[in-house]
Amino acid sequence: MQWLSAENLVAVGTAVVGIVASAGMVWYERRVPRRKRIGYRVQMDNPIGDDIRSGRINVRLGLFREAPEMADATLVLLRIENDGSQSIADMDYTGRELHGLTAKFTDRTVRGVSVTQPPGTDHLMDHFTTAYGFTYEGDTLRIPRVPLNRGDHFKLLVLLSGGDVGCPIRLYGGIRDGEVHPNRSATPDDKPPLFSRAARLITIMLTVSVVTLSTIIVARDDTRPPLGCASGSLTVTGSTAFKPVIETLAKEYEKRCAGSDITVDARGSAAGVNELTALGARWKKGSPPVIAFSDGDMAGDRGGLDKTRVGVSVFTLVVNDGINLKRGLTVEDVRRIYSGRVGHWDDLDPRRYGKLPHVPVVLVSRDADSGTRQIFQRRVLGTWERVPSTSLNCVSKDDSTAAVMRCELDSTEQVLNTVAELPGALGYSELSLANDREGLSRVALGDDEPSIEGLENGTSDYPYYGVEYAYTYGRPSAGSLTGSFLAYIDLGTSRRVIRDHGHLPCSRPDVPPCAEAPLPRS
Repeated sequence: MQWLSAENLVAVGTAVVGIVASAGMVWYERRVPRRKRIGYRVQMDNPIGDDIRSGRINVRLGLFREAPEMADATLVLLRIENDGSQSIADMDYTGRELHGLTAKFTDRTVRGVSVTQPPGTDHLMDHFTTAYGFTYEGDTLRIPRVPLNRGDHFKLLVLLSGGDVGCPIRLYGGIRDGEVHPNRSATPDDKPPLFSRAARLITIMLTVSVVTLSTIIVARDDTRPPLGCASGSLTVTGSTAFKPVIETLAKEYEKRCAGSDITVDARGSAAGVNELTALGARWKKGSPPVIAFSDGDMAGDRGGLDKTRVGVSVFTLVVNDGINLKRGLTVEDVRRIYSGRVGHWDDLDPRRYGKLPHVPVVLVSRDADSGTRQIFQRRVLGTWERVPSTSLNCVSKDDSTAAVMRCELDSTEQVLNTVAELPGALGYSELSLANDREGLSRVALGDDEPSIEGLENGTSDYPYYGVEYAYTYGRPSAGSLTGSFLAYIDLGTSRRVIRDHGHLPCSRPDVPPCAEAPLPRS
C-alpha cells in the first residue's frame, strides 16, 4: 500500500517518539518543577602516609595542625556543585541547623579541611567560617549554606584518620524544590551532563528520526512520471552520432518509469534500419520492441517502416591540426578532394588557403551503413565518395597505385580519434561530438561555419545537416514501451536534452529545418 512508504513510516515513528518524549518531559516538570540540585562526587580518596603526599597533590603538615604524624591518614577531595538549572540561595537550604549540608565519612575521623574554589568565585570563601556553621567532629563535616549560581562549585580537601580508603562517603541535606545527589564525570573537573541518560537517548532518537525523514524528503524525486509510462524491454539501435542523446533519454525514462529496461546498441543508421526491417518481417504479432535512429531518411523502398522526426543534426568536416587551414574549404574543393584529384594539401589554391604543407591527403570515412556519410554524400558531394577504400588501418595503403589513401571506420568516435592522430587526415562528424577535441579542427564550408544557431534562425546557408528520424516497424501498440518512449522524446524536458547535446528538436516538423530541406545546388 502507498501509505507504507519509508518516509511515512519514519514520519509516524518520529511523531510517536516526539509525543512520548513531550509527555515524559511534562511529567518530569510537574514532578520537579524548578530543578534545583546540588551534586557531589569524590575526586580523590588516597592514603598519604607520613609525608601526606599523593600524586600531584602535596599537602604540608602545617596546614592541618590538628593531625600530626598520622600513619593511617587518608586524603579525600570532595567536589560540590550546582548541577541543576536554577541558582541556589542560602535560604534554599531547608535544614533547621545553622549549616546547610552534612558530609559523613564512615569509619573515619575528620582531622582537617581545606577549601578550594575556581577563579572568579572568591566570594564563596566568606561563608566557610565557624560563624556560618563550618565545623567538623568525628566522622561528620558540616558545610555552610553556600549560595551557588548555576554551574558554580567548590572543593573540600579533607584529611582523615582511621578506616580504609574507599569507605562510604555521603553528602546529604535539604534543598527547597530540589535534591542533593551524587553525580559522575569522566575527568575530575568536567561538568556533569545537564540532561539525564534517558533525556540524551530521547534527544538522539528524535534527531536521527528527523534527519532521516528530512533526507528522504530531500532526496526523493517528486517529479511525476510522464503519462503512459510502460514497463518491459526495448532496444534502441542505429545512429552513432545521435547515441549520446538516446543514452541520456533512456536513463531519464528508466528513472521515471519503474520496470522499464532500455538498451542502446548504436551500430550505424543503415545497419540499424536494416536490422529493424528484417526483425519486423519475422515478427508475428504487432510491432517489435526496437527503435532505429537514422541520420537522414533511410526508409527508401523498405516496406512496413513508420518514421518520426526527432531533431536536426549539424555535421562538420574535421581536419588534423597539422594542416592549419586558415579558411573554410569551398564545396568545389571538397568535391575535388573526395574525387581523388587532390593528392597533397599544397595542391589546393594558395591564394585562398595560404601556404599549406606538402602532406598527403588521408580520407577517414565512415562505412556504408553510416547516415553521417550518406548525408555528406547527398548534401555536400552530390554523389558518392569516388575514392575507393585503399587502407584497412588508415596508416598504410593496400593499393600502392592509388593516388589518395582512404579508410572506412565503424563509428564517429573512431573517425575523430584517427583524424586527431594522423597527419594530413580529413574526416566528418556530428558537430557537438567534434567540439573541443584536441588534435583536430572543424572546417567551414565556404564562408559558412557549422552552427545549429545559424541553421535555426536562417542566417546561414551551411549545407551539411540532416533530420534525425526514429523508425519503428509499424505503429507501436498503445501502452507499449516503444510507443511510450517515442512519446517521451517529444516532451519538453526531452527536447531540452536534445538541444543540450547540440541538436535542434523537431517539435514542429512543418517548420524548417525539420522539414525535408532542399539539396544545395551543384
